[in-house]
Amino acid sequence: METFKTKIAMKTGIHPENYRLVAFKDMSNEDIFITKSTAETKETIEHGGVEYPLVKLEISRTSHPYYTGKSKLVDTAGRIDKFKNKYSKFKK
Repeated sequence: METFKTKIAMKTGIHPENYRLVAFKDMSNEDIFITKSTAETKETIEHGGVEYPLVKLEISRTSHPYYTGKSKLVDTAGRIDKFKNKYSKFKK
């Protein structure tokens, strides 16, 4: 009988060389989750005493309105403020 551990073992030679654990950080709420990825990154972060490559996200499962059930506007690029400033001179 095979054990569970041998059933989930990855086949060798089929994954890219840079397939490793990566930290993804949601910048809107500072949530961090660790998963395997081949995402290229130059930054690192220490999480739980271990250093991981870091990928910054604007939105993730912990801040997306579909998953949270909240209608929340995340404007990290300042697009709304830029629009208001640009067209404020046309205000009556």
